[in-house]
Amino acid sequence: MRKEFPGASAYYDRHGKRRWRFRRKGFSAELGSDYGSPEFVRRYEDAVAGIRSATGAGVGKTIPKSISDLIARYYSSAEFLELKESTKKTYRGILERFREEHGTKSAVNLERRHIKAILAAKSDTPSAANNLRDRLRAILDLAVDLEWRNDNPVAFVKPLKVRSKGFHTWTEEEIEKYYAVHRPGTLAHSAMTLMLYTGAARSDAVKLGRGNVHGDRLRYRRQKTEDSGGVLIDIPIHPELRAVIDTRSPAAFTFLETKAGKSRSPNGLGNLMREWCDEAKLPNCTSHGLRRAIARRLAEAGASPHEIMAVTGHHTLAEVMRYTQDVSRPALATNALTRLQ
Repeated sequence: MRKEFPGASAYYDRHGKRRWRFRRKGFSAELGSDYGSPEFVRRYEDAVAGIRSATGAGVGKTIPKSISDLIARYYSSAEFLELKESTKKTYRGILERFREEHGTKSAVNLERRHIKAILAAKSDTPSAANNLRDRLRAILDLAVDLEWRNDNPVAFVKPLKVRSKGFHTWTEEEIEKYYAVHRPGTLAHSAMTLMLYTGAARSDAVKLGRGNVHGDRLRYRRQKTEDSGGVLIDIPIHPELRAVIDTRSPAAFTFLETKAGKSRSPNGLGNLMREWCDEAKLPNCTSHGLRRAIARRLAEAGASPHEIMAVTGHHTLAEVMRYTQDVSRPALATNALTRLQ
């Protein structure tokens, strides 16, 4: 068995034909008999995501050089296979929705006007439209590599303008309101404090534990940047955070682990934060908004953009500027004029 498709195993049907089946944790799905083919890869990726692909007469007879054919080939490309599993799942979700609607159409005859019309239909959700544009550009780059076509029409289509400011930045009043409902000693209080005083994203916050504590400092590498070695975050432990850490069980592997002693998932933490914010009557607040909150707080305290980057792990000054757009200008003005005295 080759390593490209872990979980897949061969068997022989009642006619003596060799077929493949995916099995993992009680879930199974048929992969077909053409090992490694685009259709096999499509079914395998579905199975990994917990989806059973349709089988039966006519299924798997992909139209050559169609959108469906191209997407299946993209799933077996090195570019896709080298992605993180979480990223694969996100990209597949975008592409499979597109394939359901346009899978039988020709990838060779797709033109710029078609792309513009497809994106225009999603103008109510410009961010989603732009995500689709990025995925279409990737699969049509593959079409060029396969010599199905000479150009990539997506390259000549501009992204839609996104007017939203993104995630809401927590205000000081909202932070106080949350803490008034969720008192010290609760998981809701601990999770809030951990993210607010580290700037850690959910994917990093659920992994933080005593192994990241080095004296009076907290050290970890951002998961989002792990493909480039991971940005090292090395920050002093704030007294509010130290108080929370000291209440966690010394035997706990991570600070936010479940009652069963298992690591909590990022999505699980996000869902809990949604519940906790709703309980505190904070409908606009999210866990990601806490990264913006610490950036805002640092800016208002007079921290330079590079100092903020050292805490949040951002790569560019532009990202920091975007995260601090809700900073209090009067507070900054006070800090600035105080320096003149």
